[in-house]
Amino acid sequence: MNELINFPESADIEAKLEIRELTLKHGLSYPSEAELIMLILGSGTKDTPIRELSKQVLGIVMSSNNENLLENLMTIKGMGKSKALMIAAALEFGKRCNRNPQVALRTPAEIVPYIQNYAMQRQEHFLCISLNGAREIISIRVVCTGSGNMAVISPAEVFSEAIKEHASAIVISHNHPSENPAPSKEDVHTTIRLFQAAEILGISLLDHIIITKTRYFSFLEHDYMDEEKLFDLL
Repeated sequence: MNELINFPESADIEAKLEIRELTLKHGLSYPSEAELIMLILGSGTKDTPIRELSKQVLGIVMSSNNENLLENLMTIKGMGKSKALMIAAALEFGKRCNRNPQVALRTPAEIVPYIQNYAMQRQEHFLCISLNGAREIISIRVVCTGSGNMAVISPAEVFSEAIKEHASAIVISHNHPSENPAPSKEDVHTTIRLFQAAEILGISLLDHIIITKTRYFSFLEHDYMDEEKLFDLL
């Protein structure tokens, strides 16, 4: 009896061809982030189909910063140096092509597009955006991930890299997977602690932006970037 066996390699090829053809038809804005990674990787590993591997890679990318990205990628079973470098190089190339040092950010709405991709994540990601004196972005860093971590974020975690980068100001942000951008009491407490630390360190805390897939909440736009007004929210 001849029975067609769908080996993992065959499934990988079918998945890759499907997303490749759909991308060619609809353009590069069509694939999800995980599907873009599929196009870069080309194939999965012996034990992990390409769709699953791409999801694992995406999780690592979204929770890593430049200095630990390669190391974290290589913790994925079967990933290896070559695939890890391929992903890291593609990300760095994209950053360089989209970097515009002459764009000065003046409003929260102008910052949101640079961090909107984190709104798609199922876990909370807490970010620190470092800015220079001209209000140009120096870096966007993931400080921590995971619901419940917001309450235990220390000022040292947030400001250590900003100090090394000689940032004159920062904006903090995190996503709400619940799709409700309204700040919680934990969010307010965190903002107060960081606001107080910023005054001591001489680095301005300009805003705390909470993002969802379709909306955002800016403490600055609601006139809450003042210690007394922040306490009024509690």
